[in-house]
Amino acid sequence: MKKILITGFEPFGGAAINPALEAVKKLEGVKLEGGEIVTCEVPVTRYEAIKAVTAAIELHKPSYVITVGQAAGRASITPERVAINVDDFRIPDNGGNQPIDEPIVEDGPDAYFTTLPIKAITKALQDSGIPCQVSNTAGTFVCNHVFYGVQHFLRETDIGHGFIISLCCQSKLRLLIRLLCHWKPSLKVCVSQHKQR
Repeated sequence: MKKILITGFEPFGGAAINPALEAVKKLEGVKLEGGEIVTCEVPVTRYEAIKAVTAAIELHKPSYVITVGQAAGRASITPERVAINVDDFRIPDNGGNQPIDEPIVEDGPDAYFTTLPIKAITKALQDSGIPCQVSNTAGTFVCNHVFYGVQHFLRETDIGHGFIISLCCQSKLRLLIRLLCHWKPSLKVCVSQHKQR
């Protein structure tokens, strides 16, 4: 049985709750056809966020990691295509950090592409009547920070990972997990190795 790690961010920016995290929490321990879900709450704090996810990966040894975020103003679910090696926070994170134009990983690649089948995810959700479109930017706040940092951590592994914004409904998460449990990946993660999925 494949293990799927799904992460959600703690509330930030003065919000009392993060809807994406609340949806993720309710899936802890759920078993679907071919897969079991484990979850992780992620601090909205530079570097601590990456450490929380990588520690969960080492603990659970999942086949796939889905890092989930929430973005105001997005009407659709947006699987992210690419993470870039820059922190440029528009507001301070929950630890008071507000880096401007700083690398996430010193001397790291400029970018990493997702290793999830984002086109297949998009089609499956659209076919189920759920608004979904591929996004080409996860911004430069903690969403992108985690996306890049986790891809860098997983760069020598065959663990699939990607970042999806505005995935706040359990039924949508379950549909995505079912898709991943039956997907046969061929992973290429660095920009120089990328093949469009």
